[in-house]
Amino acid sequence: MNHLWRAGSRTLDLSRRGLVMGIVNVTPDSFSDGGRFADTGRAVEHALRLLDEGADILDIGGESTRPGADPVPEAEEIRRVLPVIQALRTQTSALISIDTMKAAVARAALDAGAGIINDVTGLRGDPLMPRLAAECRAGLVVMHMTGTPRTMQARAAYTDVVAEVTGYFHERLALLEGMGISPERVVLDPGFGFGKTLEHNLALMQSLPRLSECGRPVLVGVSRKSMIGQLLGSDDLADRDWPTVALTSYAREQGARIVRVHDVRPSVEAMRMTEAILA
Repeated sequence: MNHLWRAGSRTLDLSRRGLVMGIVNVTPDSFSDGGRFADTGRAVEHALRLLDEGADILDIGGESTRPGADPVPEAEEIRRVLPVIQALRTQTSALISIDTMKAAVARAALDAGAGIINDVTGLRGDPLMPRLAAECRAGLVVMHMTGTPRTMQARAAYTDVVAEVTGYFHERLALLEGMGISPERVVLDPGFGFGKTLEHNLALMQSLPRLSECGRPVLVGVSRKSMIGQLLGSDDLADRDWPTVALTSYAREQGARIVRVHDVRPSVEAMRMTEAILA
């Protein structure tokens, strides 16, 4: 398997060292921290703190993708994320990812210094997104989701979720390569919680080695998600941080190369310890 990931001018070798992507939600309604970092100053301060804690990538998002979330107008999403990216670019050279389904938002973010497009629709939500991806040099996170954030949990039905997600990955990689997008620019995200029940999420977690056989690095995003609350029998988000760390270690041991988390430092430490054992 090729563990190189090309993102802009950078080539990341994920063969031995995985990456931690820190979440910066510039939104009033995200499920975990909605409103805490909606102000540009607080968002930038939070992002810099995540870097201090060891984050390799900052994932900036201006539209909530929690189940049932309403869409955000393009102009509003740009208004939320652009000042944060611009401010960060003056203070750090760290990799910045834009978490968006909209090509115009992605283009504005790339122009401001982002190097990765993280699209929960797998570049299917906006017909202009594949064209932008073909024109730019950004790294791409291609995620699996059924429906939209508003409808996805109503469509959580599969005959074989692992086979269907794997087939989707192969289809997307072939389609994007046919458009001139190198597979080395793509990492794959199974989309935990995006149109999946608890049973689907567990099946995917158990099958991470199989998902890695698609030939590209796998990103796992389970931080503070409802699947953890369901397993614990708790609605308290504070109860989900250490289970997220446990899943970080497990996912890395099972072949995942990137984790997307809210609480960075413990996940970095868990990943480094797991990699020391795997070495």
